[in-house]
Amino acid sequence: MQMRESLEQLYDGHAQALFAFLLNLTRNEADTRDLLQEVFCKIARRPGLLDAARDTRAFLLATAHNLALDLIRRRAARERKYDALAGESPAIFEPANDLDEQRCREALATALAELPEEQRAVVHLKLWEGLTFEAIAATLGIPPNTAASRYRYGLDKLRDLLRPIYGELR
Repeated sequence: MQMRESLEQLYDGHAQALFAFLLNLTRNEADTRDLLQEVFCKIARRPGLLDAARDTRAFLLATAHNLALDLIRRRAARERKYDALAGESPAIFEPANDLDEQRCREALATALAELPEEQRAVVHLKLWEGLTFEAIAATLGIPPNTAASRYRYGLDKLRDLLRPIYGELR
């Protein structure tokens, strides 16, 4: 019970300053609250951490700073991974042995990526899955007429985007 009172006193005496410091670092109130909780949970789990500290507030601020930096680094690493994945164009077609065939596949993949997501989904379900417009509508939760019009608009855009490569191959 003594530790609980001590932790409460520690919180009452330093939480406001730690909150302001963390908020300045993270610029996000939810993250700040999570980090503040993490600081005090760390102290609660290992109360001996404070024994070596000359200045309790300085120790708590340093702990908060380290936790905030860890969070910021994890987020930055995650964002770099997401950016790298977003920059990669997934190979949706198997590589072809014939150079012209490979160019066609790459052009089609690029053209498909330029379609709006709604049209791309319908075109994929119709051409590669062979679904009817009724089945596409049920799958996507849209009316069958909407599925048909998205398919038509998608094909029109694909035709326009692929026309230059068709002319080259003739």
